[in-house]
Amino acid sequence: MFTLSKKQQIGHYTVVFPIKEGNYAETYRVKDAGGKNYFLKLINLSKLNGKQFDTDGNVIEVEIVKQLNHPNVMHFVETDELVLNGNRMSYLVSDFISGETLEQHTLRMAGCNPYSVREWLVEVLSGVQYLHSLPNPIVHNELTPQNIMMDSINKKLVIIDFGHARRMSDDRRTFDRKDLSPYYLAPETAGGLFSPHSDMFSVGVMGYQLLFGRLPWQVSKGNDFEDKLQAQRETPLKILDLSGLEVPQGLVETIAKAVSVDPVGRFQTVEEMIKALKGESKIFAPPVDKVSEGKSTQRKSSNTQKKSVKQIKKKGNGFADVAGMDDLKAKLQRDIIKVLKDPEGAKRFGITIPNGILLYGPPGCGKTFFAEKLAEEIGSTYMYVKCSDVASPYIHGGQGKIAAIFNEARENAPTLLFLDEVEAMITDRSRHNNVSESGEVNEFLAQLNNCGEDRVTVIGATNKPDLIDEAALRSGRLALHYYIPQPNYEARKQLFEINLKNRAVDFGIDYDKLAKMTENYSCADIKEIVDNAGRSAFGGDSKNISQALLEKAVTGLTSHLTLDVIKKHEEIRNKFEQGNNEPEDWKKNRTMIGFKSH
Repeated sequence: MFTLSKKQQIGHYTVVFPIKEGNYAETYRVKDAGGKNYFLKLINLSKLNGKQFDTDGNVIEVEIVKQLNHPNVMHFVETDELVLNGNRMSYLVSDFISGETLEQHTLRMAGCNPYSVREWLVEVLSGVQYLHSLPNPIVHNELTPQNIMMDSINKKLVIIDFGHARRMSDDRRTFDRKDLSPYYLAPETAGGLFSPHSDMFSVGVMGYQLLFGRLPWQVSKGNDFEDKLQAQRETPLKILDLSGLEVPQGLVETIAKAVSVDPVGRFQTVEEMIKALKGESKIFAPPVDKVSEGKSTQRKSSNTQKKSVKQIKKKGNGFADVAGMDDLKAKLQRDIIKVLKDPEGAKRFGITIPNGILLYGPPGCGKTFFAEKLAEEIGSTYMYVKCSDVASPYIHGGQGKIAAIFNEARENAPTLLFLDEVEAMITDRSRHNNVSESGEVNEFLAQLNNCGEDRVTVIGATNKPDLIDEAALRSGRLALHYYIPQPNYEARKQLFEINLKNRAVDFGIDYDKLAKMTENYSCADIKEIVDNAGRSAFGGDSKNISQALLEKAVTGLTSHLTLDVIKKHEEIRNKFEQGNNEPEDWKKNRTMIGFKSH
């Protein structure tokens, strides 16, 4: 039964509701006078055993938490002692974390994306590295998915619950493992030994569980449980089948090395383990047993995931519907369409399908329309992806969505994957304030690598190319860049002809005059003009769309492309082409594409 009740006052705080009750402590959500939320841990000092106090008579947990200050570790606010119901109590207040535990998240999602697992482990290890690097290093001793909170507001993982944490200077006899899950504890902790190596072992077990949906060792409870567990640990680690999934290079090997029975065979520092996860160092992992039975829950989850975005086969006239842009059409015929239609012939010359291209320029000038028509020209699946399709309220949840979209594209190849407003999806990581967004950019970069080999071509469209992460623009990703400006005179004539086709139109429409009247109008503007003229004809009971109605529609619509907007985008183009964000050979060989100037 909880000691405190709702709305009860304790120190400067008011109880909102109880959260968890343990053997000697209770956790509450509380708020201060200003209405700000916090966590409050109420510790019954009379229920603590001698192992939970240091040699100075202080509660070890309280003394440890008081010094914590790191983004991936719970943040201490204050502590105090008082007497409640005749019992001596201590309370520990920390920042409130809005979200769920890593365990709750994985159960709800029924699996994890491997790239998310890697990012989560790096975040947890960042907090662990901080603990181990303090003047008096701290070993957490209970790193499990239940003790990792997913902060949905600040988009980060936070290590919580330091009830079993110990400083390296603390007597090892203060460490009591009887309430801890033996699956996450390193073998050497059976003798009361705790060290940075044992924390890294726990992170390795957590990584295995997140990746495969089960613990690395399954032992039935009984009197000889510890002996059975140790015996199983001494056999090669079972690696379940992950075929069909995109798995970051080195992830499985890093986990296998981290859970080595012998501490000498593990990573010697957290930094070493982080580098291995990021693929920055070579890993010498112990032998493993690769098995095909007992597939992981992750694979099941991935295969049963709902389709991420609507994908359709585009049927239409292809480039015949595109006014102007003849140079771009010709180049894409050579670089993409012909390669897709004759892969064997292209292979003879060592030609491969580009992984991606970038279309950039002022808004409304036909980037999206052109991508659709390219899909029609190829006869491929067309997938339109907007920013909200990859957004998620959960930490790294977007990474799973990104992976699912690319998997869907591969399943329906050949596929043209169109990323609208790509700068919002692959934003320069130096502008990010949290690791979740950086993780999503990393996911896009990883998926872009070699997607052309799977007959998936990515087209990114943007009005702000300078906001895209530099790594996305290098060779092998969105390597081909084409500026699409406002349509020129000839293109505007064609746009009027295309948009008036299949409508009731008077004879003798003066397309030259309409093109002259619409200088610096965008493709979208011209379509709107024709639509407005059509509505006027229909509403006025006219038989056809006339020249007069079209001219009236032109004068009634101010172009969205003002001279200031055009100048701004030309400056972006010049900066983008002349900047340092791409190698010199790209600039030298790039073909300028777009509507030719009149």
